[in-house]
Amino acid sequence: MLSQVNSCGLLGIDGYIVTVEADISNGMPCFDIVGLPDAAVRESKERVRAAARNTGFEFPSKRIIINLAPANLKKEGPAYDLPIVMAILSATGQLEIFDKEKTIFIGEMSLDGGIKHVSGVLPMVISAYKSGFENIFVPSANASEAAIVEGAKIYPANSLKEIVDHFSGNLPIKQHKEDICKYFGNSTDSILDFCDVKGQESAKRALEIAAAGGHNILMIGSPGTGKTMLAQRLGTILPDLSFDEALEITKIHSIAGTLKKDKPLITTRPFRNPHHTISPSGLSGGGSIPRPGELSLAHNGVLFLDELPEFKREVLEVMRQPLEDGQVTISRVNATLTYPCNIMLICSMNPCKCGFFGDPVRQCSCTGAQVHQYRSRISGPLLDRIDIQVEVAPVDYKDLSSERKGETSSQIKERVNRTRKIQLERYKEYNIYSNSQLGAGLIQKFCRLGKDENAILKAAFDNLGLSARAHSRILKVARTIADLEGEEHINTAHIAEAIQYRSLDRKYFG
Repeated sequence: MLSQVNSCGLLGIDGYIVTVEADISNGMPCFDIVGLPDAAVRESKERVRAAARNTGFEFPSKRIIINLAPANLKKEGPAYDLPIVMAILSATGQLEIFDKEKTIFIGEMSLDGGIKHVSGVLPMVISAYKSGFENIFVPSANASEAAIVEGAKIYPANSLKEIVDHFSGNLPIKQHKEDICKYFGNSTDSILDFCDVKGQESAKRALEIAAAGGHNILMIGSPGTGKTMLAQRLGTILPDLSFDEALEITKIHSIAGTLKKDKPLITTRPFRNPHHTISPSGLSGGGSIPRPGELSLAHNGVLFLDELPEFKREVLEVMRQPLEDGQVTISRVNATLTYPCNIMLICSMNPCKCGFFGDPVRQCSCTGAQVHQYRSRISGPLLDRIDIQVEVAPVDYKDLSSERKGETSSQIKERVNRTRKIQLERYKEYNIYSNSQLGAGLIQKFCRLGKDENAILKAAFDNLGLSARAHSRILKVARTIADLEGEEHINTAHIAEAIQYRSLDRKYFG
């Protein structure tokens, strides 16, 4: 007796179709699963056996072979439990499955026949629907997430019995539908707002430029100057997510298992703030079963590294290539996986180990060697990949005691949105979305300088000892400043301000 049903697996952030074949024949009783199953898939034998019996079905005492095709890709996780038990019931003639060629089964079985939540359902459903499958059976806990895929018929089930009743015609499962618009329309305003930040106008200006052009930024200042407070509010001035961006973010969080059950679609830009004790694989992703790391979980959002020099050197160096490429590649023996990580990196640090180097009031207790050692924890190549560096000075008491409110996040965001629209229109033929993504060829085309601007940049380049990459960063930031001002060409004021955001190279790291 031979039967086959369809399921789905994961490869990176994309799904692929898996055919589950069941062959049941006479012979010595055994139950084998082939097709590169991992430990979780091999253990499904016991879950499937108990689930079938506890639902009232006869589990055959025969030779049972389950094949998961394609056999050259490793199958991971418990999501194959449901398709395996369905294939066995179909092969033994205990259940007839109609529209097999258009139906997908995804779900983990519990011993009593219940169907449990699994991770990565959204990319699986997207892949299945694109491959021509219309009827998709998923755990009820995953129904809202799966129903985001417009056009797919999602059938949620709490137990194996519900699916059996559906195919027998006793009690058909109602198709689950989701109103995507309500998640975008009902997004609540953040309690964080830039108007709460007293003083620090230069730092606010730098963050606005960073948000407008998608630039990475480093803030340097003594403890208590408001670096973390400023960083936490960056997300409130970033442009709104498009549906495609929201879907891509949601896919990553679905795979990582961090998707909230009451919020199947992420409609706000992620803000990730890992602790400095994080490992390299925790940041970039990896593990025996590769999963997205903090870089990918912050995709289309913000990755905030507080107290940057406290992170291990090998952790920081992991970011160098992903910051350039916008993706993380994880290589394993069986496969090479790529996760997207188009992020805004925002970092903060003290000027020295005690934190008071250059403070106008408090005395620094570090020796010159200690200050140099502390700053040298950040490599030059990584620093070059940070477009904007800004000094955050201590706040005056006059500013702290003032009751005057500064600009709100919504006011700043309005300018950021306007600037991003200019960039989207300018780069619509080049498949990039912001000034930070400009390559060498496009920099020459869109960041041309006049004679005076070139003279200013040459002087800064010679005096500050900037690298070629820092030269490109200055031009990108100047382009963003010009866009904020609504100027078509970069002028001397724009280039001078952009240079100002690299002057910390020599002061702190020279």
